[in-house]
Amino acid sequence: MEHTRTLKLRIKDKHAAVLSAMAREVNQVWNFCNETSHRAIRERRQWLSGHDLQKLTNGFSKCDGVQIGSPTTQQVCEEYTKARNQFNRSKLRWRVSDPRSSRYSLGWIPFKARALKAKGGQVRFAGKTFSLWDSYGLADFELRAGNFSQDSRGRWYLNVVVKAEPKPGSGTASVGVDLGLKDAVTTSDGCKLEGKWYRELESALGIAQRARKKGRVNAIHSMIANRRKDELHKFSTRLVRQSGAIFVGNVASAKLVKTKMAKSTLDAGWSMFKTMLEYKCHKAGIVFEVVDENYTTQTCSCCGAIPASSPKGRAGLRIREWICSCGAMHDRDVNAARNILALGHQRLAGGIPVL
Repeated sequence: MEHTRTLKLRIKDKHAAVLSAMAREVNQVWNFCNETSHRAIRERRQWLSGHDLQKLTNGFSKCDGVQIGSPTTQQVCEEYTKARNQFNRSKLRWRVSDPRSSRYSLGWIPFKARALKAKGGQVRFAGKTFSLWDSYGLADFELRAGNFSQDSRGRWYLNVVVKAEPKPGSGTASVGVDLGLKDAVTTSDGCKLEGKWYRELESALGIAQRARKKGRVNAIHSMIANRRKDELHKFSTRLVRQSGAIFVGNVASAKLVKTKMAKSTLDAGWSMFKTMLEYKCHKAGIVFEVVDENYTTQTCSCCGAIPASSPKGRAGLRIREWICSCGAMHDRDVNAARNILALGHQRLAGGIPVL
């Protein structure tokens, strides 16, 4: 089975003007597809395909001053029809090119595999050369499709899919993972990731918002997101390298985001962490399972009982340590992770056929 991964590399700021101009041309193609498709549906009940739109936009790349090539124009048509069909809507939102508008669309330039070439820490696209911080050695990979994207701070990134050889994991241990709020991640062997990225910068963010410093607000939001992603990546990679099987509780944020704990729930990044674990385990060839975590906090991981002293419900959230009637002393989250590990072992044992 072929394995791929997506690399994200920062483009140097001196190319921002050129990329922004290309992004405006991409927006022109997108908006043309949007209007043309909507009119065909409204007047003739015809849902134009990506191929139909490609024929209608043929020749746009040859117009005076247009920098994007025909592969990018074709890719925009394909991406538009994919999004339109996915949301089952006859018309999508316009892509706005004016950065002063509140509806401004962050820059986006898709491309096909044949449109990008990498060499010596630079990439060649649409007849122009772009320098970037190449920490991966891009020229050593087989490049696939991807895009250039802009963040809220105006910085540009290259996102490209590459073919990658999977590296089998060398770990043999099994580990249970409990996801929480005080500590975002706790493992059955006692390792923890605190994960209060938003909370640490909340006061600075509030000051910037009250002062209406939009640039500073965007910078702080980017800092929070980057810290969260970096620490979750490092923690998940370490787990995968050390383990042969990983079991995670099926906690979901859908209900908690409607409570007073919404900020902490979103800050913990549970979905992001589980996604990272899943694809990294898949590439490393190790077991990854999501198990039902009901009563894992209340149940003693030593004797299996649910004593009166164990934390229960919302009222028990402040109980971080407790002692079971069997005499075992538990850290709330570590105990839950150990119970998740035991449930994962039961799941594996239940899947083995009787010979």
